[in-house]
Amino acid sequence: MDHAYPARLDGRLDEPVSRWLWLVKWALLIPHFVCLVGLWIAMSVLTIVAGLSILATGHYPRAIFDFNAGVVRWTWRVGFYGISAFATDRYPPFRLAADPSYPADFHVDYPERLSRGLVLVKWWLLAIPQYVIVSILAGGWGLNADGAWRITGGGGVIALLALVSAVVVLATRRYPRPIFEVIMGLNRWCYRVLAYVALMRDEYPPFRYDGGGADPGSPPPVQDKLPFAA
Repeated sequence: MDHAYPARLDGRLDEPVSRWLWLVKWALLIPHFVCLVGLWIAMSVLTIVAGLSILATGHYPRAIFDFNAGVVRWTWRVGFYGISAFATDRYPPFRLAADPSYPADFHVDYPERLSRGLVLVKWWLLAIPQYVIVSILAGGWGLNADGAWRITGGGGVIALLALVSAVVVLATRRYPRPIFEVIMGLNRWCYRVLAYVALMRDEYPPFRYDGGGADPGSPPPVQDKLPFAA
């Protein structure tokens, strides 16, 4: 677990992937985009409330933490289905809670205590180097000029690689697994930064690429034993 970070992003390539569905996924996701606009506005307000709580008490209110983690989880499922990966044709569920049956998931460990001083600087000053990297990878994660969270990226390296994969699927019917491994690693980097600047953790996101579908910090999948296995 040396490579574990307390915010974990997982994704399972859900083959076979349709050759043509990716062309209309943006339209199919419109209901999700509508929901996410409202959810991210709520998350922006609640993150401010959580920051004030951390500043006063050192604690992130658990109900707010669970809600905000759910919003990030919902966003990742939409991205995995759409422009951040195109790695499944299973329509993402309209829910904040974890869904082990869906091939994409996000988890962040609840902190028992957070630094009261870091809350003032980590989301802007300390995160500046990470913002530069994430802006290249995702094309826009971060804060708008008015202080509101951006909901999704676009036009970055991740979206470009996802489109390349979609074109390869169109031509060959197979999703290129090496590109999937890279896409997951780059998304993982971005979501670790997001958890940090959303005040969920004090541990600084590592400047480290962790590729592959399974996060290094996630437990291995449970293997069903045969009846007479040792």
